[in-house]
Amino acid sequence: MDTQAMPIAAQTASSDGTGIVIRDPRTGDFLWSVHESEPGDVANAAKLARKAAGGWAATPAAERGAKLHAAARALDAARAELAGLNSSETGRPVNEALAGIDAGVSTLVQYAELGPVHRGHSLLGNRFASDYTVAEPRGVAVLLTPWNDPVAVACGLIGAALITGNAVIHKPSERCPRLGEALGEVLAPSFPPGVLLTVSGGAGVGSLLTQAGADVIAHVGSSAAGAQIAEAGVLTGAHVIRENGGNDPLLVDRDVDPLWAAEQAAIGAFSNSGQICTSVERIYVHADVAHRFCAALEAEAALRNNKGSVAPLVDTRMRDEVHAQVAQARELGAHAVEGGSVPEGPGAFYPATVLLECNDAMEVMTEETFGPVAPVQVVASFEEGLRRAAGGRYGLAATVLTGNIAHAQQAIATLPVGTVKINAVFGGAPGGSAQPRGASGHGFGYGPELMDEFSRVKVVHLAAPPQKTEPAAS
Repeated sequence: MDTQAMPIAAQTASSDGTGIVIRDPRTGDFLWSVHESEPGDVANAAKLARKAAGGWAATPAAERGAKLHAAARALDAARAELAGLNSSETGRPVNEALAGIDAGVSTLVQYAELGPVHRGHSLLGNRFASDYTVAEPRGVAVLLTPWNDPVAVACGLIGAALITGNAVIHKPSERCPRLGEALGEVLAPSFPPGVLLTVSGGAGVGSLLTQAGADVIAHVGSSAAGAQIAEAGVLTGAHVIRENGGNDPLLVDRDVDPLWAAEQAAIGAFSNSGQICTSVERIYVHADVAHRFCAALEAEAALRNNKGSVAPLVDTRMRDEVHAQVAQARELGAHAVEGGSVPEGPGAFYPATVLLECNDAMEVMTEETFGPVAPVQVVASFEEGLRRAAGGRYGLAATVLTGNIAHAQQAIATLPVGTVKINAVFGGAPGGSAQPRGASGHGFGYGPELMDEFSRVKVVHLAAPPQKTEPAAS
């Protein structure tokens, strides 16, 4: 079959199987149903990707970069439509959705430029031989991406996988399936048939993909799902890249302005309704500034709640999980000075919530909450705060607010996380790439190093044969 002549919908490899029902997070009203890919669709996608992988791997890197540039232009042209779908399916405000799409465009451009200069290394050997390394694509990449920043995250993985010569099967989150299919429809025409395919579905489809013979699997999502994918990789031999859950601490030192610190804490805990992988999940504040900090943080939360600026969570199931952790904390003695209860009315709204008098027996301090919740624990010293911040099974990121350079250096050396942020909860230079630790995942995510994750290294030793010796004259 000539896949070049197939309509875009067929290139997504979805089917008329079980429908995924999507409801408006703001009202609870039915929006649409998206067909879930069946086992045959997954097998067909794997077959098409494998067939396309060889030709795409042989395509010169500069040509792959040109096609990635074309995909970035197509994404930019579709930004309004995709932002509307993002907002409809996940409740994310349109302006924030647009920012995520713009980040996706920039990421595709970044990899389009980085790919042609992705290189191996010269090795020191015999002066009459050549020793060097060559980066080669792994083959077929399965990408499993989340709903909380669906376009930016997907473009990061898609860009790095494609520019290094891998064929891609992308499964977006079942919480934004129409957006995921639309993203595939926008990007796929820039590449040869079978190089970028999209399938739709939930955990069952994801499980089928991990067993479909892929050479590399990249997953951004929960730690529970990530652990299952890691096990699947062990059985199939696939290389696995994971960025999973986090329980990121914020440590507030005694020498910082508590009002500014509260602003930082509010940005970290409440942005995107707390649904960011690197959201502030637990706060340790020095006793000397705790009173002013807590009062200011309460005011920050109240301001957002009174203005109605906290967007809904992605669905009521997520809200129930968030509220269960808040309720458990309150049962164990936490005091909700703002928020902390499910509002009346439709939708999946949850208020910006500040919990004081928290401790390590509470899930809000030990597990990922993924909602607009700021739990606070007062500590007697920076050393105590650092010790508590370094605890737990996650290792994604951490933030320290301090004016003491020695404390900053101590935190950098001590915190067992992939990213340490000093005096800013978000931000950083483009191209940053970190290795999450513990339950937060494994392997580089984003940046130039992500191209290494999608590549295999071959060592070449090139020597001349020995010269022929002429027979001695008789």
